[in-house]
Parts: sequence; structure tokens; C-alpha cells
Amino acid sequence: MSTPSATAPSTQHAPAPPGGAPSRLGSFGPVGLVLAGGISVQFGGALAVTLMPRAGALGVVALRLLAAAVVLLLVCRPRLRGHSRTDWGTVVVFGITMGAMNGLFYEAVARIPLGPAVTLEVLGPLALSVLASRRAVNAVWAGLALAGVFLLGGGGFSDLDPTGVAFALGAGAMWAAYIVFSARTGRRFPQADGLALAMAVAALLFLPLGIAEAGTRLLDPTTLALGSAVAVLSSVLPYTLELLALRRLPASTFAILMSLEPAIAATAGFLILGQALSVTEAAAITLVIAASIGAVRTQVGRGKVRAQTPEA
Repeated sequence: MSTPSATAPSTQHAPAPPGGAPSRLGSFGPVGLVLAGGISVQFGGALAVTLMPRAGALGVVALRLLAAAVVLLLVCRPRLRGHSRTDWGTVVVFGITMGAMNGLFYEAVARIPLGPAVTLEVLGPLALSVLASRRAVNAVWAGLALAGVFLLGGGGFSDLDPTGVAFALGAGAMWAAYIVFSARTGRRFPQADGLALAMAVAALLFLPLGIAEAGTRLLDPTTLALGSAVAVLSSVLPYTLELLALRRLPASTFAILMSLEPAIAATAGFLILGQALSVTEAAAITLVIAASIGAVRTQVGRGKVRAQTPEA
């Protein structure tokens, strides 16, 4: 990231809505919001894999972003006037980042298995957690999470398609940028207005690519229905939850919590698909969860110290 201040936690909160859904969602706490978003993403990702034979990777991304943009714009009805040039610049960059993150990841999943793809992608947030944090202990938590991520990936990726690996690593870089600009957008726009506008930008950018790859297949009713479901599970719910969480959670802690994604994926595979976990995989999940808990406890402890310190 360019400067430490780009990902530094903000002490300002966006105005709370009087009685809408975002305020109720916010009552779950930032960590709960992140975990709920991760679970939603995994269900959406599994559904997206089944949709790829119908629409291709870029077609799935286009459907996902378009449906999510329509839903968010209808629900949020964001105000278009009264925003500064900087506000609009943040939203546009956020939208570009979101679209690139989705496109690169689905191109990766089209070439390599989902588990290794998520494992490689999460390296982006892990790197961000080290760069964004000013405390040495967060580097320890990031290192512990990194060890678990690589253990979950089998300790090596030499047998994977190099192009797929490159796409996954690129998606990880965009994921780190997404964290930064999601936090900035959340501070500049009320509720989820900024997210809705950014999603519209991402959809407009990717729709021509999806049409070029899938053509009229995108108009198939079953494909449209599945794409809409993927949009809700993989975009609308998790992005909204994460945006709300980033208003109260530092980017460095949020980035380490993102390391739970491979663990959630492995757990979902065991519970839903009957994929048994090996001892190595269970140990990897334990390392990742321990790192995430450590990061959260560190942040909570830091907040208590600040609260107990009298102001000058």
C-alpha cells in the first residue's frame, strides 16, 4: 500500500441508519459480520462452480456483478448528488478493484482446484496485515496464519497450472486493495451506498467481457436464476457485511481474519460434501483460527488500553 495511513483504522463512523437492515446487521459485531460474510462466500463459490459450464468464468462474473448491482441499487437507492470528486474517485477505484478481484479469481478457479485457489488468494490480505500494522505482534499472527494456509494447501503448488496460480495471486493482490478501498468507501458514504455504486461500476466494466464469452447463454432462465443466487451469496451479503465490519475493525485485523476463508471452505466441504479432513488439514485449520483469534484479542486489548488511558 502507498502509505500506512491508507489502511489505518478510522475513528469516525458513518451515520447510523435510523432503523434499516444495516444497523441490525451491525449489532452482530465486526468479527461476527466478517465470519458470516465468509460463510456466505463459500456457499456462493460452490454454486458458482456449478454455473461455469453454462456461462464460463467471465460470464459468471458478469452475471454475479450485474445481479448484485441491481439488488444493491434497488435496496440502497444511493444519493448521487452531494459527493466530492474524491468520493467518486474512491468509488470508481473500489469498483474496478472489485471487478478485477472477481474476474481474476474465477479465471483461477477455471484452471486450478478451489482449495489451492483460495489458499493462494488469501496471501494478499495476509501481506496487507503485515504492511498495515504498526505492531510487531501482528506480524506473528500473520506468520502463524500463513503457515496454516500453506499447510492447508499441501505445502506446495508445483503441480498446479502456472497461469491459474498467477490469476489466484493477482486476485489476492486485488483482495488486499479491496480491503483498503472498502474501508475508505465505508467512511465516505452512508450505509451501503458506496458499495452499491461501486458494484455498478464493476458490473459495467465486466458486462462486455461476459457477453463476449457467453453470448446469449447469459439469457437462459436457469443461468440467470443461478447467477442471481451467486450474486446474493457471494457479493451482496458478504460485501455488505464486510463494509460494515471495516467501519469498526482495523484493516490489519480484518486482513488476518480473511485467512479463515480456506478453513471455512475446508469445513464446508466436510459438512456439506462429505470430504473428510486429514490430520494435516485439521492442524492447518487450527493454526489459521488461532492466528485470527490472536489478532482479534490483540485489537480488543489495544482498545481497552486506549479506553483506560486518560486524555491529555
